[in-house]
Amino acid sequence: MSDDELVYERTFQAPRDLVWRCLTEPAELAQFWGPRGMITPVDGIVVELRPGGRFETLMVGPQGSYRMVATFTEVVPPERLAWTEPASGMHTISTLADLGDGRTAVVIRQRHVPEAARRPEAQAGFRTSLDKLAEHLLTHGDRS
Repeated sequence: MSDDELVYERTFQAPRDLVWRCLTEPAELAQFWGPRGMITPVDGIVVELRPGGRFETLMVGPQGSYRMVATFTEVVPPERLAWTEPASGMHTISTLADLGDGRTAVVIRQRHVPEAARRPEAQAGFRTSLDKLAEHLLTHGDRS
């Protein structure tokens, strides 16, 4: 791993198909996307789930808003999702592994990460988004 790469790993208490849906459907993304303290309104999310398709989110918080604009580079349901953010050149690859017991291991690899996103407080904020996803998955009624 180089200086401009980050890796986040998390095991979720949910089946892989459900985790995939939460990562790819706007109504689900709106429940957890962004660091704690920010919201992501569903009408600010665009998911064109195909290579070359758009992926956009608008996070809103007390200090203002932040729009993430990306292009999907790889979509392999329900195991791999990748996109590139043209503004920064950051490339994100999420891999979902079915652990066979109702749990899913997710590895998120980011390359060409801008300096601001590599700061400890930014990484901590990213982890709170994963915490929010874990909480959302636990309250999800449909476990399949």
